[in-house]
Amino acid sequence: MTSNTTAQLKRVMITLAEHSADVHASHFVRSLRQLRPDIEISALGGDALKSAGVNVFFDTVRNAAMGWRGLLRAREMKQRLAFVAQLYATNKPDLHVCCDSWTMNVHFARLAKSFGVPVLYYIAPQAWASREGRVKELARVADQLACILPFEEAFFRERGVKATYVGHPLFDQPRHEILPGDPYRVALPCGSRRSIARSNFPRQFKVALDILHQRPATRFVIPTTDVTHDVVAQIVGGDSRFELIRNDFDRAVSGCGLAITVSGTATLHLAALGVPMIVVYQGSRFLWHAVGRWIIRTRTYAMVNLLAANGRDEPSRHIVQEFIPWYGSVKPVCDAALRLLESPELLKKQRAAIASIVEKVNASGASIRVAEMACELLDQRRS
Repeated sequence: MTSNTTAQLKRVMITLAEHSADVHASHFVRSLRQLRPDIEISALGGDALKSAGVNVFFDTVRNAAMGWRGLLRAREMKQRLAFVAQLYATNKPDLHVCCDSWTMNVHFARLAKSFGVPVLYYIAPQAWASREGRVKELARVADQLACILPFEEAFFRERGVKATYVGHPLFDQPRHEILPGDPYRVALPCGSRRSIARSNFPRQFKVALDILHQRPATRFVIPTTDVTHDVVAQIVGGDSRFELIRNDFDRAVSGCGLAITVSGTATLHLAALGVPMIVVYQGSRFLWHAVGRWIIRTRTYAMVNLLAANGRDEPSRHIVQEFIPWYGSVKPVCDAALRLLESPELLKKQRAAIASIVEKVNASGASIRVAEMACELLDQRRS
């Protein structure tokens, strides 16, 4: 490689910390290479980025965690930060892309800015839900913010962040056809993080067993990832009434009459496939009353409900039932599930409501739009 070619070569660093961000970033990488085939890309990420041909220095996805469990990874992240700092000191890239994972990525964004490297932040932190103070820091460290929910652009722009709505990357990939829902087939999505599956799936499993007590013909399907599969398999223990499907969410949930799902991207994913749902997220009663209720501004958490209310906290506009934080008896969730499963009209009504939500955001192109934003920042940084 000649010195002239070396001078022209553009290099990008990506940092992320969870499975869904890894998948979204891999689609972004493929789109970026369509625009800049010779670009050099490195990352702290996971298998999806590796499969996209990215040089992944460390796997930061397999042990992804949130809350107090995430604090246990602080030492590991400190080591990764030191590694990237050394890398930047000797050969800094032309662009740093932070994908989701605010708790980790804010530190990498600060590092990049300290070296004069522009930062593109892809998938905004949910500052509209809690800890709005993060917005000021985001405005300081991010040159561009790519938002995936339509109401986020205005929220962040009004607070000084250069934000652009790009669409949701979920719709960049072909979806399974929407199949008629079988009320005797129920999905149990438990999240893509091992820690989330560990805290939520035992309670989801208990709900399923209670449903089986009253509807023995019901069968359950559980979409898993490489990260969560062993957690679920250990709890299910070979029970033939539960089918585990690894790394194929669409195939797992298509045609299900109902999903009892952990909050997160899965709710929009289910909506795109026309699957009615109940949304749960396990939480500590003590931590919620001592801390959570004071720092979390919204009482609406499920993405489909937020989209129905255009980002506002309007429980009256909920189209799916939420149990968040979920603690105490699982009976209310079981009762809600049975009420839906035994009422074709209620299921039909919810399917129609979620279809109207999907229509608002069902447009492909998020990955290529983010790639175009990256190219703009790269072109501003000419050698």
